Amino acid sequence: MHAGDIGSAAVLESLDSDQGKVFAVVGNNDVDWKWEVADAGVLKKLPEVQEIVLPSGTISIEHGHKVRNTKRYHDELRKRYPQSRIVIYGHTHNRVVDLIENPWVVNPGAAGRNRTRGGPSCLVLDVQEEDWQVSEFCFEPLGV
Repeated sequence: MHAGDIGSAAVLESLDSDQGKVFAVVGNNDVDWKWEVADAGVLKKLPEVQEIVLPSGTISIEHGHKVRNTKRYHDELRKRYPQSRIVIYGHTHNRVVDLIENPWVVNPGAAGRNRTRGGPSCLVLDVQEEDWQVSEFCFEPLGV
């Protein structure tokens, strides 16, 4: 799953696997003038919101750049997706795992070279029937 500010179709292709589907949403930096012309078709197909309905809960993904009250990000996202078990957003590029109340609200941080706030990071969501777990991974900063 990718929460936006993807940058290119190549990033999505690198995430593609034989194990399943890549779910991604458009971010505020995913604009046609920042993407290769050849990737325009991929960019136009990216939705603003993805919802993945599983037997044990729903995963909602949005970039988060349209949240009006940034001081209460998580409250606003919880209100937008009360039916979800977890909400994934990305706009702030700050890795956060908020499991205090439902739905959970998480941000994987940034995986590239820019705005990684201490190094590239990602989250892994492990879904086993009723037992869901989130694991955090942070890596050494990438060289320029």
